[in-house]
Parts: sequence; structure tokens; C-alpha cells
Amino acid sequence: MYAIVEIAGLQYKVAKKQRVFVHRLEATEGSAIELGKVLLIDNNGKITVGAPEIDGARVAAKVLSHLKGDKVIVFKKKRRKGYQKLNGHRQQLTELLIQGILGKGEKLSADDAKIEAASILELKARSAAKPSKKVFADATAEAEVEEAPKKKAPAEKAAPAKKAAAKKTTRKKKED
Repeated sequence: MYAIVEIAGLQYKVAKKQRVFVHRLEATEGSAIELGKVLLIDNNGKITVGAPEIDGARVAAKVLSHLKGDKVIVFKKKRRKGYQKLNGHRQQLTELLIQGILGKGEKLSADDAKIEAASILELKARSAAKPSKKVFADATAEAEVEEAPKKKAPAEKAAPAKKAAAKKTTRKKKED
């Protein structure tokens, strides 16, 4: 199940338990918000399209954090005119966690809110954890992995050292 929602003038495809980065919203961190401009809902193949919005449909979301996006460098130059201008920009963003897609008259269940709160902590723990190397569970799995035979490099032909030394030439002095 997914929905297409308009947030701050842009359209996003969202699903339950998905994190979305949108332009900065006027909401505090940790607060729950509802997005009312739902343009399309796909419920396991049953598609509902609004004209332009679906009446009564909402998307429940929770504000995780406010942050800045990646730095964008804007460089302008006109050649042969001595004109150069360098400008940088970092977009202000809000990170949302989609809690659910609600139809007309539906409410977000308390179980969904509790599950979502636990998943926020899991997401933060995963992002803070360092990636680890893969370790085989048992020796049989390690034995099944076969290494490909290494190809031998072709033998290089030894360049004769005498020819390289013999190519040295001397210049004769001009006599006037």
C-alpha cells in the first residue's frame, strides 16, 4: 500500500514505515502531523485517484528531526569578461516517518504508534552502528564458498640491456 502526497508543493510517493526528507515544515521534533493533500492511494492493486485530492484521505506522519541537506555549489562565469561568482546553498529539511495511510473516518491505532516509536530507536541505532564484516555461521557454509583460481600473469620478455645502452649517441663539434 502506498500513496502519493503533496507536501510543501512537491509530490512524494510514501508507504508505511518509510522515512521521507521534505522541505522544512513548521512542526516541532517528535510531534505527529497529518498530511491532507493525498492525490492517489494504491491499496494492493485497488487504485483511487483524486480530482485533484481524495476527500477525507490523510497520511499520518511523525517529525523525526530538522536538518540541513548537502551543500550545493553554484558557480557562474562569463569567459573573457572577468566575471566570476561563487555561491553555496544548503537546503533546510525535515525528516518524516510515515506512520500510516488513513482513509475517510479512519484513525491511527495506538499499536501502530507504539511500533513506530520503537522503529525510530532502531533506525537511530542502525545509523550510529558501524558496519561489520560478514562472518560465516558455521564451517559448512564456509566450505561451500569456493575461490576462483587465480590466473598467472604472462611471462614478460626481458628487454635486452645492451641495445638500450648502445643507443647513446654523441654529437660532433662543428669546426669553423
